[in-house]
Amino acid sequence: MFWYFLKLIILLPMIGGMAFAALWLWRKYQPGMIGAGQGDRILKIVEALPMGTSGKLAVVDFEGKKILLSITRGKIEKIAEGEHRARF
Repeated sequence: MFWYFLKLIILLPMIGGMAFAALWLWRKYQPGMIGAGQGDRILKIVEALPMGTSGKLAVVDFEGKKILLSITRGKIEKIAEGEHRARF
């Protein structure tokens, strides 16, 4: 019975820590997550809108231009491009 409690005391915090680390890594490195790790990058995802089950529209800011992209499982296409406008 002593060994059971000893294993429980050792393994329970270890499993909890691994679960926390996995969730933290998933949040940090999940592709397409808006605002995640985009501090001082040249390419930034401004907004993404899901369209159906396997596609989405995304607005990307690149070198002062806004680019509207259509993203599906098989390809990524540029739909439109516009100048960057400052919001007030």
